[in-house]
Amino acid sequence: MDKILEAVVTSSYPASVKQGLVRRVLEAARQPLEREQCLALLALGARLYVGGADELPRRVGCQLLHVAGRHHPEVFAEFFSARRVLRLLQGGAGPPGVRALACVQLGLQLLPEGPAADEVFALLRREVLRTVCERPGPAACAQVARLLARHPRCVPDGPHRLLFCQQLVRCLGRFRCPSEGEEGAVEFLEQAQQVSGLLAQLWRAQPAAILPCLKELFAVISCTEEEPPSSALASVVQHLPLELMDGVVRNLSNDDSVTDSQMLTAISRMIDWVSWPLGKNIDKWIIALLKGLAAVKKFSILIEVSLAKIEKVFSKLLYPIVRGAALSVLKYMLLTFQHSHEAFHLLLPHIPLMVTSLVKEDSNSGTSCLEQLAELVHCMVFRFPGFPDLYEPVMEAIKDFHVPNEDRIKQLLGQDAWTSQKSELAGFYPRLMAKSDTGKIGLINLGNTCYVNSILQALFMASDFRHCVLRLTENNSQPLMTKLQWLFAFLEHSQRPAISPENFLSASWTPWFSPGTQQDCSEYLKYLLDRLHEEEKTGTRICQKLKQSSLPSPPEEPPSPSSTSVEKMFGGKIVTRICCLHCLNVSSREEAFTDLSLAFPPPERCRRRRLGSVMLPAEDVGAQELPSVPRAQVASRVGPRRQRKHCITGDTPPTLLDIEGQGLPGAGEHSGREEEGKEETADREEEEKEKVVEKELGKAEEEEGTREKEEEEEKEKEKEKEKEEKEKEQEEVEEKKEEKEEKEKEEVTEKDAEAEKEGDSLGPGMHKDAATPSREHLCGPEGSRSVLDLVNYFLSPERLTAENRYYCESCASLQDAEKVVELTQGPRYLILTLLRFSFDLRTMRRRKILDDVTIPLLLRLPLAGGRGQAYDLCSVVVHSGVSSESGHYYCYAREGAARPAPSLGTADRPEPENQWYLFNDTRVSFSSFESVSNVTSFFPKDTAYVLFYRQRPGEGSQTEPGSPRARTEPTLHKDLMEAISKDNVLYLQEQEKEARSRAAYISALPASPHWGRGFDEDKDEDEGSPGGCNPAGGNGGDFHRLVF
Repeated sequence: MDKILEAVVTSSYPASVKQGLVRRVLEAARQPLEREQCLALLALGARLYVGGADELPRRVGCQLLHVAGRHHPEVFAEFFSARRVLRLLQGGAGPPGVRALACVQLGLQLLPEGPAADEVFALLRREVLRTVCERPGPAACAQVARLLARHPRCVPDGPHRLLFCQQLVRCLGRFRCPSEGEEGAVEFLEQAQQVSGLLAQLWRAQPAAILPCLKELFAVISCTEEEPPSSALASVVQHLPLELMDGVVRNLSNDDSVTDSQMLTAISRMIDWVSWPLGKNIDKWIIALLKGLAAVKKFSILIEVSLAKIEKVFSKLLYPIVRGAALSVLKYMLLTFQHSHEAFHLLLPHIPLMVTSLVKEDSNSGTSCLEQLAELVHCMVFRFPGFPDLYEPVMEAIKDFHVPNEDRIKQLLGQDAWTSQKSELAGFYPRLMAKSDTGKIGLINLGNTCYVNSILQALFMASDFRHCVLRLTENNSQPLMTKLQWLFAFLEHSQRPAISPENFLSASWTPWFSPGTQQDCSEYLKYLLDRLHEEEKTGTRICQKLKQSSLPSPPEEPPSPSSTSVEKMFGGKIVTRICCLHCLNVSSREEAFTDLSLAFPPPERCRRRRLGSVMLPAEDVGAQELPSVPRAQVASRVGPRRQRKHCITGDTPPTLLDIEGQGLPGAGEHSGREEEGKEETADREEEEKEKVVEKELGKAEEEEGTREKEEEEEKEKEKEKEKEEKEKEQEEVEEKKEEKEEKEKEEVTEKDAEAEKEGDSLGPGMHKDAATPSREHLCGPEGSRSVLDLVNYFLSPERLTAENRYYCESCASLQDAEKVVELTQGPRYLILTLLRFSFDLRTMRRRKILDDVTIPLLLRLPLAGGRGQAYDLCSVVVHSGVSSESGHYYCYAREGAARPAPSLGTADRPEPENQWYLFNDTRVSFSSFESVSNVTSFFPKDTAYVLFYRQRPGEGSQTEPGSPRARTEPTLHKDLMEAISKDNVLYLQEQEKEARSRAAYISALPASPHWGRGFDEDKDEDEGSPGGCNPAGGNGGDFHRLVF
């Protein structure tokens, strides 16, 4: 019978035929049936009711369950067991569906009393709690409410009932209206009302649960880290007893654990609830909370929330269903905001339109609202006179309404005014930090967000990328890039010492990051560039489709996708080639990249790495042409173990030692082949040594502990010796500089002539005995490496053997292979990440590689085909600390890149593009490349982590080397310029108020206290590490913050 019925339901017969056949089967089901046949019909009924595709199978399933439950109660009790209910509720992933819950409710109506029913109710008391904890949607949650309202025995009991109520509040906060139509909105309101009605029913049965639920409600609406909760929470407020209002507000406003930010967020979201159509007493709770904040003198919150929400509350006067609550809140906000005309003036453009709309409505509600609004306007005009041009259109709109007398106006203005406004408001403008002498603006640390600030400052100082962002048009489909444009615009034009990147941080937040904890700046940078790239690509694709749809005939060929801003600025291309060592078949793959992650090579790798191009310190290169020196001889010279690095500034033309390009003058092809043979034999010897070392690692583990202790003691002794040596070296350098300056005056003409001929002339201050680069220059001092070492290690061939063998398609098997990586196209901005964080297998913890890395000011990046591209260093992000989960980030940066060949006549004048800055959260100071080079020497835990290099402009072309680059900033669109201008005026007003309040405070003191070090006093960078992560940033203070 069940198979016949299922075939009928799923057949293609007309609905009338199906209904007739189903009616016959149901009549037969009312007769006595065998147990197996009845169970089969019940299973079919449940299946059709829960999984039916349309209304007919669901109705047939419901009828089957009804017939079997009424005429075969014993079999139905056996079928509708606790196991069956559990299978229905946990049949799919996530919370149970609406149909499954409805089927359970139907089964409970037909289930006879007995032990089986008790077992089902006990199961449901657990399952409904689990269901609401999984945050079901509005429909499923409303179905749970209907189930529990119909069957109270399913409500969790004991301590689980309070938890159930709190989780219902959380569910309401997650509600989202599924559709924008009227029917969908009405259904959504009904669902929210059903859930809140269940809460009211539970509160009446257990009044002690009200206050804990209120705490849960406040926790939801005050949370600033998640998305805004649903306005459906407003449906809960109508069920709160008004007698609890005073006590709840008093406790909440005096709770020290509630921060101002949480309170501001909570009251702002409560004001948004004015638009909830079915809520009662919402305006009373909002006004009570505003009064409570005024009673404890939290005027800063009241000011901010009034300015942010008053226009939205005013707009709700258009809707009769919420007009009463909106008018009550609007009157209180305006009549209490009497210290400034700002709130009232925000409404002036909207009042005439509102009056016109209410007059056209011609209803009792609209007329009453107009009378109260006119009275309110007269009060505000009386309170803030002197703006006739602004008030004229408003007074014209309300001229036909009653004008209150002066006594009535004074009564209204006095009944709700904040008490002691002048004395209290004077303290709301905390101390302002002076803007940096550099003209640059800092970023406020929002709590372990220094990793974001450092990356944003590095991107801002990349002038080409900054100009590209600032040129973004006003109407675009790139919201994240628009927020970055606003942030860059304020960093460029604001008068504030620092601004807050809060809005941009929330928009660009990496989903897997934990708020308030230190994160990896490189990981954030990769995520940010990827977001910007995908957003622009998606927006471009949408615009192209819209243009194509507007054309009368589609184009024959779709337009080729253009490069995004991220691709133009940071995009390069890399080719990976894998050669099978058995059949010599080569497979290649080209990929795009925005940054290169450089691993640290083993110590022995430095001895046999490929040589490239490296910028050597000017004092270490001779003035004559490089002699012919074999590589083995070059590598055999060892300099001092550790010394202070020298820097190349704008005063000295940089010297580029391109060993690959020059081919070492004087060395022929024969010597080159001999050197290659020597390198191959050295490689084999090194591989044999590595195998022996791996076998003896087990024996050496016990000796490592004692060796490390001895090495630490030796390092401490060496540090003390180094300090003494540095002091001596500085004295010697100063003496040598004086002697060289005298010699330079006599040899200027000779050096100029040599510079024109050779193109690589050396500037003043260079050692004549340093013509041959030592091993320290090629590989860095012992325990130290250069960026070029890491680049060459990245590009060096890699053998794929043992477990890493390569599957060769030609051989159709795993084979030993060699993988080679080549750069085919260099980006305009080259981002290098030094992989300093690794996992230590001995300690089973992440550790940081503290090795010092020499950072060249000029880097020639080796490209495929023996080509090379010169890059100038423009930014260095430094990590201070010993772990990726802790520490502090700060950034050294300069504007753009150095010019290829500065002339001698301008050597004494500081070049803007050669000026380095140190960005440490809110603190910005002048710096130098010398500080960048020696930061790890002075502070071992402060190491370079992310490097930004800019492609040298005009290299290899006919561009004149000394031609100035464009430094003018792009013109901003109107709205952005107006926002910056208004904020600058506001900042000046804040400074004036701060100065007045501070002067009044100091004059009231009996004697002037010792203020100590001020904000403008700078600190010598060598006295302490630039690191130190705190909300104010390096030496910053508390000040009024502009949020972005």
